[in-house]
Amino acid sequence: MRPMNRRQTGPHRHPLKGLQILHEDQDLLVVCKEPGLLTVSWDGDRNATAERLLTSYLRKGSNRTWIRAYTVHRLDRETSGLLIFAKSGYIQQKLKDDWKSVEKHYTAVVHGCLAQKSGTFAGYLAENADQFVYATTDAARGKWSETLYRVVRETPRFSELDITLLTGRKNQIRVHLADAGHPVAGDAKYGKKGDRVTRMALHARTLSFPHPHDGRPMAFEAPVPAVILGLVDGSR
Repeated sequence: MRPMNRRQTGPHRHPLKGLQILHEDQDLLVVCKEPGLLTVSWDGDRNATAERLLTSYLRKGSNRTWIRAYTVHRLDRETSGLLIFAKSGYIQQKLKDDWKSVEKHYTAVVHGCLAQKSGTFAGYLAENADQFVYATTDAARGKWSETLYRVVRETPRFSELDITLLTGRKNQIRVHLADAGHPVAGDAKYGKKGDRVTRMALHARTLSFPHPHDGRPMAFEAPVPAVILGLVDGSR
């Protein structure tokens, strides 16, 4: 592990509301985000975001205002799980340029039982003026999107899926599953009407990638929250 340019503190020393720091070195941070926290802010919004919280954390005890956290990828507000942030624009760009080497697995619990227990959802996704993402057959309007899935276990009401993203479009998993007739449990935007699940059952569980500095393999796992697993293990 490379020496850090600032003292390692860890989440137990500086708790961040809605975030847990799992790894920090001089180039990047890997964190686990709770549901309800945006990754980055939108124009005019002053609420806490993962990016803002980590920028404040990195600046703590320093008068160097140029220090900040750089967003590499995003999770939806109500999705929990793993995120990478860079400590410089250079590392941010290196990670983005090599994004095809990053492997991410999500756990989702969806309504119903899928006829095919593994497969791929693929098609073009577009976004309207109301920020609603939808499937389209128009290649000029949408972006090609692919989602691999595998059923891990199922009940009469719900199925637990292991999901791998082959592309990273906005709301991709949620839209693909909703279009397949098996929306993510608790998804208020694309989900089932009258859904009483208290939170969206989507979690970015594992993340692996070569370190942008020296290529060494990095791998992380964030356990799936019990409230999600409870939908398929009989505890709810």
